[in-house]
Amino acid sequence: MSKEQTKKDFYALDEAAVFSEVDSSKNGLTKEEAASRLETYGPNELEEGEKRSTLQKFIDQFKDFMIVVLLIAAIISGTIGGEMADAIIILVVVIVNAVLGVFQENKAEEAIDALKKMASPMANVKRSGEIVQVKSGELVPGDVIIMEAGDVVPADIRLYNTNSLKVEEAALTGESVPVEKSLESVEAGAAIGDRTNMAFSSTNVTYGRGEGVVVSTGMNTEVGNIANMLQNTEEKKTPLQQNQDNLGKSLTILILIIAALMFVIGFGFNDRPWLDMLMVSISVAVAAIPEGLPAISTIILALGTQAMAKENALIRKLPAVETLGGTEVICSDKTGTLTQNKMTIEKVYYNGQLHGANEEIDLNLPVMRVMNFANDTKVAEDRSLIGDPTETALVQFGFDKGFELKAALNDMPRVSEVPFDSDRKLMSTIHKDKDSFYVATKGAPDELLKRCTSILKDGEIVPLTNADRKTILDQNHALAVQALRVLAMAFKTIDTVPSKVDTETVEQDLVFAGLVGMIDPERPEAKAAIAEAKSAGIRTIMITGDHKDTASAIAARLGILDENAANNAILTGAQLDDILEHEFENTVQNYSVYARVSPEHKVRIVKAWQKQGKVVAMTGDGVNDAPSLKQSDIGVGMGITGTEVSKGASDMVLADDNFATIVNAVKEGRKVFANIQKAVQYLLSANLGEVLTLFVATLLGWTILEPIHLLWINLVTDVFPAIALGLEEPEEDIMEQKPRGRSSNFFSNGVFPSMIYQGIYEGAITLFVFWLANYYYGFELHIAEAMAFLTLGFIQLAHAYNSKSVFKSLFSVGPFGNKMLNYATILSLGLILLVVFVPGLNTIFGIYDMTGQQWMIVIIAALSIIPFVEIVKAILRGVGYDDKVNQNK
Repeated sequence: MSKEQTKKDFYALDEAAVFSEVDSSKNGLTKEEAASRLETYGPNELEEGEKRSTLQKFIDQFKDFMIVVLLIAAIISGTIGGEMADAIIILVVVIVNAVLGVFQENKAEEAIDALKKMASPMANVKRSGEIVQVKSGELVPGDVIIMEAGDVVPADIRLYNTNSLKVEEAALTGESVPVEKSLESVEAGAAIGDRTNMAFSSTNVTYGRGEGVVVSTGMNTEVGNIANMLQNTEEKKTPLQQNQDNLGKSLTILILIIAALMFVIGFGFNDRPWLDMLMVSISVAVAAIPEGLPAISTIILALGTQAMAKENALIRKLPAVETLGGTEVICSDKTGTLTQNKMTIEKVYYNGQLHGANEEIDLNLPVMRVMNFANDTKVAEDRSLIGDPTETALVQFGFDKGFELKAALNDMPRVSEVPFDSDRKLMSTIHKDKDSFYVATKGAPDELLKRCTSILKDGEIVPLTNADRKTILDQNHALAVQALRVLAMAFKTIDTVPSKVDTETVEQDLVFAGLVGMIDPERPEAKAAIAEAKSAGIRTIMITGDHKDTASAIAARLGILDENAANNAILTGAQLDDILEHEFENTVQNYSVYARVSPEHKVRIVKAWQKQGKVVAMTGDGVNDAPSLKQSDIGVGMGITGTEVSKGASDMVLADDNFATIVNAVKEGRKVFANIQKAVQYLLSANLGEVLTLFVATLLGWTILEPIHLLWINLVTDVFPAIALGLEEPEEDIMEQKPRGRSSNFFSNGVFPSMIYQGIYEGAITLFVFWLANYYYGFELHIAEAMAFLTLGFIQLAHAYNSKSVFKSLFSVGPFGNKMLNYATILSLGLILLVVFVPGLNTIFGIYDMTGQQWMIVIIAALSIIPFVEIVKAILRGVGYDDKVNQNK
């Protein structure tokens, strides 16, 4: 076991204190000391959490209470009762569900593996003052690292020397642009994105060079902290799984009580043989327990998965389909999810006027030339751009307007430069132009203005006045308030290149050319998707590592923030740290935007909403999103921009990174749950009818159905129509209803009362037909039993059509629109008639010698459930009960 590394805020210490803490120097460690520390601290790798074997996972699938009862019933049926067919069917259903459960669990363990793959394979290290390459896994605290553009940072490093170093940290912090690194100490408690003197493991160097000392490795790094949170995130059951568990447990206990009562009454009071009553009781238990429900749910979910895949929503875990339908809160990452993760020019200011990026612009204007010349972007053969996102945005703007950079540089080649420096915040290039040289300078507006003495106005260079300076600074402020990143452009012409090219000889007496405002813009479809989600009762929360002003501006543009309540509805990570846990849980609904947050904050936000009883979806694409993706009820990863880590922690992946796809997926999820409810209503009303039939008959001392009758009906009428109901199209008002939420279950939305009255009617009609046949008409017992058997079977098939909608009339939703339901009904009907007309089988089932009158009684009785349910539905609609339980807005 490796030794725990000292937890220190190294970013808050000065250089000397950092080296003292890690017991090292700028010459690095000796090979012997590095080897000793590797032995002490262990390799610079992410640890894997304890994993269960596939066999353990498989066994765990059988710990469900309903599954245990079913297995016991199957064993008794197959041994004492001799009903091997039913026992085999139960075992097959249980095993298939166990295999699916193991498969889903294995897929969910990919996140940590993906994190490990992000590590840098090699690193440039100083050992005894010499630079050598070592495997990143062999790095230890105290090692001195040299990094340059293109490197992956191999550990958490405190920088002590930088040269225009920029590091892209979006995957870790969510900040949309590379961070300029500096050497100044940072105040203790600063957010990760503000620790500018640190470079973090698994981030990418995009510009410049840097040197630093390793302060944390392996699981002690910030990315290791994320891996640790992933391992320790408690696996939660989805609302669907919780519903199935609760339903199964409650039904099983109730049914076992009823079966035991039937045995006692039949054997103890009606003097029926104990073995007969045991088999009847087991038959009732097996018939009434919806053992096919897990399989049917799985099939309906799988069908929903296929439908979602066509809409670019790829489901990794089946229950996620249904969970989407219950979503009440979507916590969305900003960068790459709500925005394009691509800096884009929005405004250009020149000649005293502000222009939109979509307006025409003179390609000969100095502002256009400077933004392209003072730029280190590389243009590939396919015209793709390589470089810092801010600089590539400037070149892309030129491309879009028709500015040909390569041709311009051929005419005016770069001959020298003053590289960007984070202290002066400027960059300049010098270009040969016929008989003179052209200086192009870009940088921070306030710094650049200090070096300007002139300004370009309508093609003329005139002296820069104090009024001009104020106007430019006011314009800079106005753009900054809109969360635009602002750069200033300036130029001048010189006769010769100075012998010493530096800021003093080049960046003086400049001519101000203009300002450029850019931003990582919102996705065009995101605003409409957020509005649609709002109309469906779903609240969108934006969470980002970006600055508060940027987050506020984007949120307002997207419609997440009401501009009047903008300041009150935004919380930064630092402010969140000052709020106690219980206080935040009670006030979380007050905030719509979170800025400058860490991975721990994201998890805390999700948990707070869950404490409010909300079903929470979390979208994200970075490593920093992985813990919250896993903590949420449904994690939604990005398929294009998303890291493998975020995808591995997700329940669903958007193939097109389109926020609007989530809304389509929510609609499909609502449809799936509604269809599972239809299947539950159908199954349980049928099972209730069977239980009531046998229970009342036992009380009355009737022998109404043989065990084989009940088991055959249960086999042929349960599965096929229930699966077909899973293919029902969504009802028109499905997105006008409020989200179901966590409190919803299979019995909500009017399903429970419908199941009760419909089940009672099925049982009552079956008992009535038996009474009519045996006691009123005096038919033989085997004829009365056959009529009861056929009535119970046929009435269930007719009732499948009633289950197409809880409240709407069968005739308004299209009675025969679902072709699969029609086919399933025909198949089930054929299987029932099989035991009636096939010689030998009809003898076993005791169904023979029935007259036309007897058939007519059965058919009329079975079909009577349709007008009966239609009348009840009409009454419920008339009193407004449907709107009340469906929470229509």
